Amino acid sequence: MLDWKTVTLGSVVTFQRGFDLPHGSRKSGSVPIVSSAGVTDYHNTSMVAPPGVVTGRYGTIGEIFFIREPFWPLNTTLYVRDFHGNDPEFIYHLLHRFDFDSFSGKSGVPGVNRNDLHAESITLPVDSKEQRVIAAALNDVDALLAGLNQLVSKKRDVKQAAMKQLLTGQTRLSGFSDVWKEITLFDLAARKKELFDDGDWIEAEHITSDGVRLIQTGNIGIGSYVEKEVKKYVYEKSFNSLRCKPLMTGDLLICRLADPAGRACVLPKIESDRIITSVDVTIFRPPRDTTNRVYLSYVFSMPEWFRAVSDRCGGTTHKRISRGALGKLSIKIPSLAEQTAIAIVLSDIDTEIAALEARRNKTRAIKQAMMQELLTGKTRLVTTGETNA
Repeated sequence: MLDWKTVTLGSVVTFQRGFDLPHGSRKSGSVPIVSSAGVTDYHNTSMVAPPGVVTGRYGTIGEIFFIREPFWPLNTTLYVRDFHGNDPEFIYHLLHRFDFDSFSGKSGVPGVNRNDLHAESITLPVDSKEQRVIAAALNDVDALLAGLNQLVSKKRDVKQAAMKQLLTGQTRLSGFSDVWKEITLFDLAARKKELFDDGDWIEAEHITSDGVRLIQTGNIGIGSYVEKEVKKYVYEKSFNSLRCKPLMTGDLLICRLADPAGRACVLPKIESDRIITSVDVTIFRPPRDTTNRVYLSYVFSMPEWFRAVSDRCGGTTHKRISRGALGKLSIKIPSLAEQTAIAIVLSDIDTEIAALEARRNKTRAIKQAMMQELLTGKTRLVTTGETNA
């Protein structure tokens, strides 16, 4: 196998700035218009023949796109005008190792300057056959990732359709026919403040790196709990002096602060002896003999719910809904048995989505490791016609 060489990027590819095309000058057609964010429109005339490699010069910097058909790169992009005999797909993968953000404004002018890129040193295989073999291996992983992305997207669509049908009563699960009842959140909490209360007024001076765990608004996702890498705590003395309200596993937490206000999650088991939350979070503990809290977390993930909450939000700089206004919102719910059955169906779909996402994340990690090995020459692939003899 031939050796690798270290040269300037400008001797491997020649970047060229794209071409201006105002919206008023665009005509209906099938030619993709490529901006710094990828294909964003179409035109009836192309400026560059395929294959093409395009990256952002302004706007979205760092994204790289491989184009397989005639296209029009906008002037917010840089495209490869000349590959100098190198494999275009290999170049596409190689450029992913560049930190394009570091080039923005390097010459004192905002944006990526192609002359700065051309001056960078890179190492690549001399043999174009080896370049193609490397590109093919990485393309296979990309194809797998694309397939997983499609599966995740389809499964999310299935979930959204199921939520729309099951959480509104448009479709009933087998064996259920009872009439749904309309009830306010505060009534669901038996009109008891201890079952529908806000978190504690925690300020900066109360926060520390160890002590009583603090669940913040950022931990509350749409229908799911979001663990953060950096965890927050409050001092023991603050917990006592503020008479904080400890949370319990299974509490339904509703964030009253945008964005979006009204998002909710069921608190999972967390490895902390004591847990509290902030004042912008309502702790909702509807009785378990009438309500399934996982079911409610799905109800609080519906577009109709967010619209209802948004209509009652106040504030100028920080939109929020008061606990009183939140408690007056009404929802329609079926019997506890039907709530539980619906929650099981939707939770099963979430489990499938999580498994697909975990598989996708693992595949991404594998690709990153492959890029580190293959695009640096640490691992060499045997090209066609070669043997290990």
